[in-house]
Amino acid sequence: MAVIDMQNVPVKTGSIYPEPFAAQMAGRRSLRLGAAGGLTQFGANLVILEPGARSSLRHWHRNEDEFVMVVQGECTLMQDAGATVLRPGDCAAFPAGDADGHCLVNDTGAEARFLVIGTKAREEVVTYCDVDLRLERVQGAVTFTRRDGSALDIPD
Repeated sequence: MAVIDMQNVPVKTGSIYPEPFAAQMAGRRSLRLGAAGGLTQFGANLVILEPGARSSLRHWHRNEDEFVMVVQGECTLMQDAGATVLRPGDCAAFPAGDADGHCLVNDTGAEARFLVIGTKAREEVVTYCDVDLRLERVQGAVTFTRRDGSALDIPD
């Protein structure tokens, strides 16, 4: 497969985060372009943020590189050093193991879109900087814990 039919790529909404964090991702959706094209070694997603939406909780990856490029609208990149506005054509890279957490926020009144490309490590740990949350993926199974590895107290 070479050309991806954008009209037939499923739209993913929401997140895999447990509550109350999942609710914070309202207004975010993505098209899994790499998966639609049969790619297995890296992900390529078009993320769409409605006004006021955010891409994720601010985070960093132990084993996976990430690259983003804004293709429509404006996104504010949030990192330890503060906020940076990204416009169409602007890019940012997040090397694996760099503990400077990041996320993108749409602080404008118009829809914003960005392409995110990232490696798919067999095992991964994602640390969330502003909340006591950690994701661990081992052999495809995802587990959320507190940053110290202890169990989350998730209400039923």
